[in-house]
Amino acid sequence: MPSSAKSRRNFLKTSAALTGGYWLGTSTPATAASPNEKLNVACIGVGGRGSANVGGVSGENIVAMCDVDETKAGKRFQQFDKANKFQDFRVMLDKLDKQIDAVVISTPDHMHFHPARQAMLMGKHVYCEKPLAHSAWECRQLTKLAAKQDVATQLGNQRHANSGMARTVEAVRSGMIGNVTEVYCAIGGSRGMPAMPKEFPPVPANLNWELWQGPVKERPYSPEYCPYKWRFWWDYGTGETGNWGCHILDIPFWALQLKYPNRIDLDVIPAESDIDPLRTPKSMKTRMEFGAEEGHGPLTLHWWHGSLKEAFEKHNTKPNGNTLFVGDKGTISAGFDGYKVTMKDGSTPTPPAQSIPKSPGFHKEWIQACKGGPRSTCDFVEYTGPLAESVLLANAAFRSGAGFDWNAKAFEATGNDKIEQFLVPDFRAGWEVDEV
Repeated sequence: MPSSAKSRRNFLKTSAALTGGYWLGTSTPATAASPNEKLNVACIGVGGRGSANVGGVSGENIVAMCDVDETKAGKRFQQFDKANKFQDFRVMLDKLDKQIDAVVISTPDHMHFHPARQAMLMGKHVYCEKPLAHSAWECRQLTKLAAKQDVATQLGNQRHANSGMARTVEAVRSGMIGNVTEVYCAIGGSRGMPAMPKEFPPVPANLNWELWQGPVKERPYSPEYCPYKWRFWWDYGTGETGNWGCHILDIPFWALQLKYPNRIDLDVIPAESDIDPLRTPKSMKTRMEFGAEEGHGPLTLHWWHGSLKEAFEKHNTKPNGNTLFVGDKGTISAGFDGYKVTMKDGSTPTPPAQSIPKSPGFHKEWIQACKGGPRSTCDFVEYTGPLAESVLLANAAFRSGAGFDWNAKAFEATGNDKIEQFLVPDFRAGWEVDEV
């Protein structure tokens, strides 16, 4: 490991002392409420996607809301007028520790890790929007912490509750197309590389820009970053890979019981001009290699930001959906709502019997888990921690311009001397944390 990477990791392991121990809060883990007892829920980020998540848990007791933008939060603040209102999630968790059972996090990507980490350290159940965190290291930390604290978790892969996805999973697992050796997944479009800011107007009165930036290095406010375009700036977002990767890769990860890849590589090596240090790309083509595990043999999973037309043509399959499974007997093309089969022998296979039970509702799964029920389907520990980490490893390969071998157990990359800086974050002063 390069000396700079060692320094960064050592900094993360020891720097909690600089924060006066604030980030090491260790309340007793939440006890499960009875199935009929309502949870006391705090929501962090309640505009945009957060508003939908508030709706998903609105049947419980919303005891607190936190948002740095009073305008975007306004409707939900008014609707839940009796809930305590905050701008700083740290203050909220500190003041209302004993009143909060569970936390819903719907902030921009760069602000997922710190509130999720603090909430779990305090024993709170956590629902967090995808892609779980802003870096692979953060994903691994949250995965480990969720296991250690034994709290109920759910990543915001809402389409996981779609019956069409369940039917695809059943078809792949049935062996209908034989041994699957290759999968292609993609998100279309060319969003990325936003315009560089030319003007830096005053911060709007409704926005706490300092808190919005959180652990990221300080920069002047620009509407090119906030309220939405943050998604396409590396400091804040994770591009279309982070935006859609957890949703689309959910299909093969679920169907094939994937965990961690052992190599991440590039299907197309980008030109230097396409790798921008500040902005996410308009396109990328990466792949992940998985060794044989329970549920699958060795296979290659391609993740592209771009069209799947090339893959459909290569395997003589009509375009359908965002995912293509390639087996030795045929192919399955799928989206969120179902699948189509193309058999090499031209036959029409009988769909397998339905074996995956219908979801009670994506947010309801998590609420039931918080109350002592079964784990939610997108639990960090059992499933979405490895999924989200893999998504961000693909981003890291693109940003470094090369592939690398991945030792998931050791959380170690080899064969790429540029990769560490894209795996481990560099938090600014005041936001440093200790490693789990």
